[in-house]
Amino acid sequence: MPEKTPADFWFDPRCPWAWLTSRWMLEAEKVRDVEVRWHVMSLAVLNENKLDELPDEYRELLTQAWGPVRVCVAAEQKYGNKVLGPLYTALGTRFHPRGEEQSRELYVSALEEAGLPAELADAADSTEYDEVLRASHKEGIDLVGQDVGTPVIAVPGADGERLGFFGPVVTPAPKGEAAGRLWDGTLLVASTPGFFEIKRTRDTDPVFD
Repeated sequence: MPEKTPADFWFDPRCPWAWLTSRWMLEAEKVRDVEVRWHVMSLAVLNENKLDELPDEYRELLTQAWGPVRVCVAAEQKYGNKVLGPLYTALGTRFHPRGEEQSRELYVSALEEAGLPAELADAADSTEYDEVLRASHKEGIDLVGQDVGTPVIAVPGADGERLGFFGPVVTPAPKGEAAGRLWDGTLLVASTPGFFEIKRTRDTDPVFD
């Protein structure tokens, strides 16, 4: 069997665009030799020094965003990296396709679905794991710079260096061979020396199907 390419994926559970990219990556795993490794980053940390420049609605979202990432980091610290994928899926399904309001009850429900103890929900209002959270965020963001959002993905480069990039931002999440082709193209542009950006204006909201 060919060796699978590890794809390190940094996410914030509250970001709908990262959620869509993550669902695409799970589809790509089915049709390409790639294996996702999940990590936490934080939109709250990313934007904490420019809150005065942001709209009130987005500032409120960033205030709420501390809770879910703290729960994820607490779970990873206590039970290992393997729990992050299932917990992210449980949290993201509630936030995005279901549109549930953030609450302790949501955390507890997601934790139980992921096979984790409900008391991890206490981490949402604690700073106990913030140092670890910031270190995980820094690891991802240092690969791409500050002028991005979430998600960040990194893959091994030909020279042994990690190739990091933001996105891709896509909706709805491609499935089947379409997901594989997008992965192929993403690897191609990410591995091109000097390549920085492809972009166009978003003209639709996230589509969760």
